[in-house]
Amino acid sequence: MADQKKTVKVTQHGSPIGRKPGQKETLIGLGLNKRHRTRELEDTPAVRGMIRKVAHLVRVED
Repeated sequence: MADQKKTVKVTQHGSPIGRKPGQKETLIGLGLNKRHRTRELEDTPAVRGMIRKVAHLVRVED
């Protein structure tokens, strides 16, 4: 059971239209490219940094 990795559930609720190009690319990197899509991602510092960059466009559940 120690092999289970912690995950975080990320749902896109905002549109990248009219945002800086880097924010749209970050959403694509997270696997989100349309509103209301949800992905379960591994909880790593890199993923947390990407989420922080687009925090105004996504909802996060632990």
